[in-house]
Amino acid sequence: MIEYGHFIGGKRVPGATGRKQDVMQPMDGSVRGTVALASAAELRAAVENAKAAQPAWAATNPQRRVRVLIKFLELVHKEYDELAELLAREHGKTIADARGDIQRGLEVIEVCIGAPHMMKGEFTDGAGPGIDVYSMRQPLGVVAAITPFNFPAMIPLWKLGPALACGNAVVLKPSERDPGVPLRIAELFVEAGLPAGVLNVVNGDKEVVDAILDDRDVKAVGFVGSTPIAQYIYARATANGKRAQCFGGAKNHMIIMPDADMDQTVDALIGAGYGSAGERCMAISVAVPVGQETADRLIERLIPRVESLKVGPSTDSSADFGPLVTRQALERVKGYVDLGVKEGAKLVVDGRGFAMQGYENGFYMGGCLFDDVKPEMKIYKEEIFGPVLSVVRARTYEDALKLPNEHEYGNGVAIFTRDGDAARDFASRVEVGMVGVNVPIPVPIAYYTFGGWKGSGFGDLNQHGPDAFRFYTKTKTVTSRWPSGVKDGAEFVIPTMN
Repeated sequence: MIEYGHFIGGKRVPGATGRKQDVMQPMDGSVRGTVALASAAELRAAVENAKAAQPAWAATNPQRRVRVLIKFLELVHKEYDELAELLAREHGKTIADARGDIQRGLEVIEVCIGAPHMMKGEFTDGAGPGIDVYSMRQPLGVVAAITPFNFPAMIPLWKLGPALACGNAVVLKPSERDPGVPLRIAELFVEAGLPAGVLNVVNGDKEVVDAILDDRDVKAVGFVGSTPIAQYIYARATANGKRAQCFGGAKNHMIIMPDADMDQTVDALIGAGYGSAGERCMAISVAVPVGQETADRLIERLIPRVESLKVGPSTDSSADFGPLVTRQALERVKGYVDLGVKEGAKLVVDGRGFAMQGYENGFYMGGCLFDDVKPEMKIYKEEIFGPVLSVVRARTYEDALKLPNEHEYGNGVAIFTRDGDAARDFASRVEVGMVGVNVPIPVPIAYYTFGGWKGSGFGDLNQHGPDAFRFYTKTKTVTSRWPSGVKDGAEFVIPTMN
C-alpha cells in the first residue's frame, strides 16, 4: 500500500493532519494507496519554503536556470517507461496514451530552454539627451499551480516549465486522484539541480485550494479543471490581488462538410472522441455533419467502428482506451447516457453494459454513440467527459457554424473539408480559441499558446508559448541618464557565463 504525502523543502514529507483519501487503480478497482490531504498550515509551510528559496533562484542567471531543465529532460527520458506505467495505473489511460501525456509536457520544457531569449527586455538608446530607456522582465515570486487528474504529467509540466525558467518558486497542488507522477516529477527536478524549496508539491482538497487562494505570498495561480471551479478560483484569486489563468470545461465540435474525406473523418472522430475514454478537455464530443446525406454516410460508417472499439486494462498495448478514473466518474457518464435516451436522442451504440473479463471491478464503459441530438438537450449543453459522441445534424454550413458560436464553451473546434474557402471562412468566423482544419484535436504545438474562449477560459493570458513568459513575469521599465565621464579601468578578458 503506497502512502503519498507531500514534497516540501526538497524532500517527501508525510501528511500531518491524518486526513487521507484512497488512490485507486481504475483498471481493476483496487486501492493502490492513500494520499494525505493537507491543511492550511501545511500549505503555509510549503509557501514559506518557496518564499525563502525564490530570491536565490531568481538571482541565478537564466542560462543556468535552463540547464536544470535540460538535466531534468535527461532524467525523465531515463525513466520514461516507469513514469508512463505509474501514470497509467493511477489514471486508467493506456500506457501508450500515458507516454503521450508525458511527451506533450516535455515539449513545453524543451521550449522553455529558450527562456533567456524570451525574457529579454527592450532598449532604446538616446531616447532623449543622454537618456536611455530599457525594460526588464522579473519573476513574480511564489506562484501556484492547481492541476487536473486527466493529465497528471502534461499540465503540471506546462505550468512548471515557464514558471521555473522565469525564476519563480512554485507550489503545485495536483489532483489527489493520481498524485504519483507529480511527486516524482518534483524529485527529478531536485535531482536535476533545482534548489530545495523552489518547487513544493502539496496534495489536498478544497481546504488547501482555498489556502492557496488566500495566501498573501502567492502572487499568481494557474488552474485547469471544470468551469464552475475555474470561475470560483479566478474570482477568489483576483479578489485577493493575484494574477490568475483558469481553464475550464469544453464541448468541442467537429464540422463535417459534404466534400470531406469520410474515411479520414471517421478515423479522426474515433480517435478524438474515444481516446483516453473521452477524459480530455480537447476531446471531440459533438460531430456536426452538414446535410442529410453527409449525416447518413457518417452514421453508417461510425456505428461499426464504435462497436469494434477495444476497451482494455491500462497495461494492454492493443487497447484503444482504458477505464474511467473513478467509479463516480463511470456512474456520472452512464447517467448522462440515461439522460440522453430520456431526452429523445437516438442511442445507436450503447456501451453502458460493457464488462471486462477478469477486471469486473474496474471502471470500464464501452463507446456510446448518439444520433439526432438537439441543441436544447443537456447531453449537448454539458460536458460529459466520457466515451460518448453526439451527432447533431445541420442543414447548412451556416447552421453548423452557429452551433459552436452559440455554445457556452469555446475551447476547441475542427472542420473537415476539401474546400479551402470554407476552411478559411470557418477559421475566421468561429468563436472558439483553438481551431483545427482537418485536424481533430487542435492542441497547439508548445511554442504557440493554448487557451479557450467563453466559459472555457478565464484570464488574459494562455498556457505555454509566449503568453506563459508574460504571465510568470512582471515588466519593469527603467529610464536612465548618466553624467559624462569615463569609467576607470578596463577589462580585457571576454565576458563568460562562469
